[in-house]
Amino acid sequence: MRIRPLPSSFQSLLLPVAAAALLSACSGKEEPIPAETARPVKTMVVTTPEVGGIRRFPGRVDALNKAELAFRVPGTIQELPIKEGDRVEAGQLLAALDPTDYEIAVKDVQATFDRADKDFKRAEELVADGFISRTDFDAKEAERKNAQAALDRAQQDLIYTRLTAAFDGTVARRYVQRFEEVQAKQAVMVIQDNSLLEVKVDIPEAIVMGVRPPPDGSRQDDQIPVTASFEGRPGQQFDLRLRELATRADPETQTFEVTFTMPAPEDFRVFPGMTATVMADFSQVSTAEASLVIPASAVTADEKLQPFVWVVDEDTLRVHKTPVEVGDLSGHSIALRSAFEAGTRIVVAGVGYLAEGMQVRLLLQREEAEPRAEDATPPAGLPPVSGEDARP
Repeated sequence: MRIRPLPSSFQSLLLPVAAAALLSACSGKEEPIPAETARPVKTMVVTTPEVGGIRRFPGRVDALNKAELAFRVPGTIQELPIKEGDRVEAGQLLAALDPTDYEIAVKDVQATFDRADKDFKRAEELVADGFISRTDFDAKEAERKNAQAALDRAQQDLIYTRLTAAFDGTVARRYVQRFEEVQAKQAVMVIQDNSLLEVKVDIPEAIVMGVRPPPDGSRQDDQIPVTASFEGRPGQQFDLRLRELATRADPETQTFEVTFTMPAPEDFRVFPGMTATVMADFSQVSTAEASLVIPASAVTADEKLQPFVWVVDEDTLRVHKTPVEVGDLSGHSIALRSAFEAGTRIVVAGVGYLAEGMQVRLLLQREEAEPRAEDATPPAGLPPVSGEDARP
């Protein structure tokens, strides 16, 4: 069988392809392997769990005595002698309405009462002499009582045109201006007594269940030392006194609200709406052991539904799977029965995209517009970082 040669046009096309393949085989070079990309993750450093029954909670500051004031009658504001931030005393005038219409109403019902009162007194003489029936006398007596009630109501409405302070305090907010028309029960201002403050905290149900009740049924106020501290005042602790304890949990957070009281600090100002850190020592009444609490987002499960966390090796910045034994879940946090060594770094966000031994990159948890000086210094064993790379 004869093999026909390929046309010259096909030969010209095949020559460059064959030459390229020959050169590639002779060079002996392999395609470069792409570099491993580090997965960005958010992490936290595990600290030693608090022992001895000591717990810390975020607290909310409020005034013990506060009131939102309003007129009980409508009208136009004629006097408004106070401003926001002014100190006021009990009984001091805060605002007053134009009383003209209410003074006219008092005069009107006063005249009606005077006539009814005279008719009643004449009826008393006539019924005694038998000139009118007892039924007519009762009618005159009822008219007098109705006129008296109308007069009392008109006089009271006139009194309601003046708004006074119920206690010594400070004007926190003022919602109206002079000459403004207001309706009955419309909020006019808020006053509060800042000399005695409330500090409210939310206690998880796990801690409440771990408190041992006293055997004699007495209160435990003196057995649980509680103090408050404020940001910017390191080393200063203020004793708190228990005021109220909710016995019904919040349906959303499953926490119990506890209210404490404290005198206002003398060397700096604390206003309602500020925050505090509350520290309570449950060592005398707690039956629960100290446990490590971490964000619930840090815990995931393998194919056998066994919980674990990703631990970051700070020397190599690679993650390793570490099994854990979980405890109670409270809000966005979860307790661990198996503890880590202090200083262990774990991944708290991005756990679903990791694999054993994967290279990671630590994200900076930004708290300011510009990075702080300490954020720019990497921890021991970590390479220098830039941009968004830094420890949280």
